[in-house]
Amino acid sequence: MNREYELAVVFRVDPNEQVINEAVDEVKGWVEENEQSKVTNIDRWGRRRLAYQIKKQREGYYVFYTIEGSPSFLPELERNLKLSEKVLRYLVVRKDS
Repeated sequence: MNREYELAVVFRVDPNEQVINEAVDEVKGWVEENEQSKVTNIDRWGRRRLAYQIKKQREGYYVFYTIEGSPSFLPELERNLKLSEKVLRYLVVRKDS
């Protein structure tokens, strides 16, 4: 049974835009690794000041993904997000039907 999820990711800011683009594509790849899930929309909010310092960073690059898939892909996705050095924070929520 497919459900719709929203994934909010705050990436570490890098002066090189190419590094951020690669990180955004990497997260999309983690979602689509599993044939049962796909990214339907990517909304880039860009560079924003953080409310408080995270890992000695005062700014983050905000990206919101809309994902459609079964819940089975979530544990592997969250594991990859936790281990990534490029990700400061993330949050996955199920959208209301």
